[in-house]
Amino acid sequence: MERIRARFLFGLPTSSEPVKLRTRKSKLYSKDKANDGFFGGSVTVFSVIFRLVNCLLVQTSFVPDEYWQSLEISHGMSWEWREGIRGYSYPLFFAVIYKILHLLRYDTVQLLILLPRVAQALLTALADVKLYHLVRRSEGPDVAKWTFFCQLCSWFTWYCCTRTLTNSMETTLTVLALYYYPLCTDKTHNSWKYLSLVSWAVVVRPTALVVWLPLLFHHLWRAENKLKLITHQGLPVAAAALVSSALIDCIFYGKWIFVQWNFLKFNIFHNVGKFYGTHPWHWYLTQGFVAVIGPHLPVFLHGCSLTSTRHRVLLITIIWTLLVYSFLAHKEFRFIYPVLPFCMIFCGMSLAQLRAWRSCAACALLVLNLAAAFYTGLVHQRGVLDLMAHLQHLCDITDPPSPPEPEVLFLMPCHSTPFYSHLHCPVRLRFLECPPDLTGKQDYVDEAALFYADPLRWLGSSYPNTSMLPTHVVLFDPLEKEISAFLDGNKFVKEAELFHTHLPEGRVGRKIFVYKQLHS
Repeated sequence: MERIRARFLFGLPTSSEPVKLRTRKSKLYSKDKANDGFFGGSVTVFSVIFRLVNCLLVQTSFVPDEYWQSLEISHGMSWEWREGIRGYSYPLFFAVIYKILHLLRYDTVQLLILLPRVAQALLTALADVKLYHLVRRSEGPDVAKWTFFCQLCSWFTWYCCTRTLTNSMETTLTVLALYYYPLCTDKTHNSWKYLSLVSWAVVVRPTALVVWLPLLFHHLWRAENKLKLITHQGLPVAAAALVSSALIDCIFYGKWIFVQWNFLKFNIFHNVGKFYGTHPWHWYLTQGFVAVIGPHLPVFLHGCSLTSTRHRVLLITIIWTLLVYSFLAHKEFRFIYPVLPFCMIFCGMSLAQLRAWRSCAACALLVLNLAAAFYTGLVHQRGVLDLMAHLQHLCDITDPPSPPEPEVLFLMPCHSTPFYSHLHCPVRLRFLECPPDLTGKQDYVDEAALFYADPLRWLGSSYPNTSMLPTHVVLFDPLEKEISAFLDGNKFVKEAELFHTHLPEGRVGRKIFVYKQLHS
């Protein structure tokens, strides 16, 4: 017995020595959150800091919708959207931020502009983290690391993700929903989380259903109890989201209205979007997708060749989305933004496999994407935001010593600039309107088209006497010569000249001019 006891005690540490336990290698006992890292730090912390910097370094405009479908509505939630085509659910998100700032008496114009974008940046950071953990769960840490790298250095994601666009929120909700989607497991008994996120993505932007149709059908096809999935989870979640959306819209429209149906009716069935421009059917395949994915295209194509069975549905979703949107006459880069994170998964697979060329490929991706991101975020189309910052001094003229009070006339393509959300004061503003024809008139012409057909005639009829003239006129440089007689005849002098873009197109010029009327 003593021999056995000696053998048992041999080599054990004394009570004064620390006991060292063997680290378990089983995934059951591993702490992924503690071990996850990127450049030696936490993925979550790195992503939050990165997206906040991203937010601050995007100082340009993209499309009018980032203001006119969000911030302008949030700034004065009494504005009625035409024919109920858009819902109030997304603007309400920013209206809550505005209300909190107002109650705290911190509703300065700088915070009103910045905080909605900061909120969008934080949501994007959360989506980045979820994308990383999704790929780590299905493909392992190496592929997850490179997918995360590709997601962060994507120039189009950098350019769009912190903007107050419905497409940005749609993309964020899509990634969050994909994290909870049963992509790598057959367990479909609890799908409330991902179905709820999908439903709200559809509420924010009904076209989100285009992206999710293949994934929803794939889930339904794999489900053991299809009827239970539909009746116990799918229908209740969708009904709750739609009823909530209808209640919000009813409050602000003052009547019951089904915005999602109106959105599809006007934009898809009636194709009202073509009023704002058309492209050939192949535009997404030959130009749009190539520009959006940018320098990632070669590694994306290589990653597609490595597609496993469980990720094939993601590739099908990308192709399906591009084909469906190709049937619409009106096309924009941002419409296909929600499938860009899907593409980054395939890019991550590619870089994880490129052992010999991985460093060179990663450096090339980083340099090329940074160049595009910084140029589009800091230089291209920055003039309209610089213009609104310049006009903020008019808000200080609250009690002018003599009339007239400040009034600004924007002689630019409609919705070229933000409006009251970037001034936050009751200065009188007027811009050329261009609402789509919802009446079916064959001879319909909007105000902007009437102006550009004969600028001097429009100005003469709109301002028949000098007492009605605005104090300031804003225009792009190509229009200056056409209305020089009006400007000189009414004693307008150039007050400011602002750079806008190196790539002028149509009625949008290289520079923006601000004219001010002299008073005797």
